[in-house]
Amino acid sequence: MGLERLEEVRRAFLADLEAAGRDPEAVEKLRIRYAGRKSGLLLELTAALKTLPPEAKRDYGRALNELKKLVEGKLKEAAAAAKAAGGGGRAAGEIDITLPGRPLPRGAEHPVHLVRRRIESIFLRMGYSVEDGPEVEDDWHNFEALNMPPDHPARDDQDTFYLAGGRLLRTHTSPVQTRVMERSEPPIRIIVPGRVYRRDSDLRHSPMFHQIEGLVVDEGITFGNLKAALETFLHELFSGVDVRFRPSYFPFTEPSAEVDITCIFCGGTGCGVCSRSGWIEILGSGMVDPRVFEKVGIDPERYTGFAFGLGLDRVAMLLYGIPDLRLLFSGDQRLTRQFA
Repeated sequence: MGLERLEEVRRAFLADLEAAGRDPEAVEKLRIRYAGRKSGLLLELTAALKTLPPEAKRDYGRALNELKKLVEGKLKEAAAAAKAAGGGGRAAGEIDITLPGRPLPRGAEHPVHLVRRRIESIFLRMGYSVEDGPEVEDDWHNFEALNMPPDHPARDDQDTFYLAGGRLLRTHTSPVQTRVMERSEPPIRIIVPGRVYRRDSDLRHSPMFHQIEGLVVDEGITFGNLKAALETFLHELFSGVDVRFRPSYFPFTEPSAEVDITCIFCGGTGCGVCSRSGWIEILGSGMVDPRVFEKVGIDPERYTGFAFGLGLDRVAMLLYGIPDLRLLFSGDQRLTRQFA
């Protein structure tokens, strides 16, 4: 194999190129045959260079380069001519506008976002506004202003993501409430949805999860107002359930109450989901502690208020029968496609 072989390939290529004409499909086959990256003739001729004696390599190499330039240049010209002529075939990568369109997969809202929109819609109709705030917080707004002293267990490193400079990732959306109370005069009627962060991860907990909290501050607000607001909300969100309040403790409310609904899976008769109790804990609530009002500059002698909070992820699991919290953060489209 030497210069004679190169000349033989050159003549064959020119003959084949003339036969291909302006047929895009024929030109593409010609390209694969002569200039293909895996099995083209030029690749074969290049490999043959190693088998030649040293004195023949120089002339062979020069002739091979000239052949490569010829083949590549002619193929480029032929492809352009075939495309311009709109020949009897279709070059690789060219779009045939006569073909029907390819349907794209439909996107879907995430179940947590669906729940958030649904809850926001309920409270907007009840006269609340939606507030937002920073996810990187300071100690004052996240803990101190909410009546959590330095020795409070919620401040432990094992529960909170602390950052440099005394900053932290907020552990709840309540800091937004303190910021709103600092800058606003009552009456206040807000809900605060958003992402929060805690050092926790298992079947029912995630290091990042979603909460929504509510705050009402005005003259003459009572626990009866709290009870009426939450019962209205829960009956709208979970139709046909009963609601009960149980005494509890939260550092920023007094008195405080956990709120349960009858199990939406068994109707209150008892099942594995509700631990045979017939009830599912859904949110925490209470009257705003007067000391919280004092810290943000609101007169506790004149104003009272209530606050509540619930997990959006937990509500999504209950409403849509999602068994594992981690599925919500997996990015698995088999889950989200069900909500298209």
